[in-house]
Amino acid sequence: MNIPAELKYTKDHEWVKIEGNIATVGITDFAQGELGDIVFVDVDTVDEELSAGEVFGSVEAVKTVSDLYLPVSGKVIEFNEALEDQPELVNSDPYGEGWIIKIEVSGEGEELLSSDEYQATLG
Repeated sequence: MNIPAELKYTKDHEWVKIEGNIATVGITDFAQGELGDIVFVDVDTVDEELSAGEVFGSVEAVKTVSDLYLPVSGKVIEFNEALEDQPELVNSDPYGEGWIIKIEVSGEGEELLSSDEYQATLG
């Protein structure tokens, strides 16, 4: 399982990469594997200010829909539009082309985990 050390994680299986005041967010390799084939990514919170822990969208797989939770407080400034035509990018490249949103960070995250801490939550 791929858990890049340079990223931070949530207990809800989102990853976040913070560069300056911009955070890129997606779901982890573990999460996409548990969901199976992703067929739709829904984000309707672009231009909204949200707090860490709030739902910013959802991912729909063949048999289930899973909410996505914001790892840090801020304004959702961009949705990865490539996912509209290719939601499977979340499966094939969850930490690269399969990123989901970008946030202008206005506050700290709840409890962001290191890769080792996240690995430990998986049992």
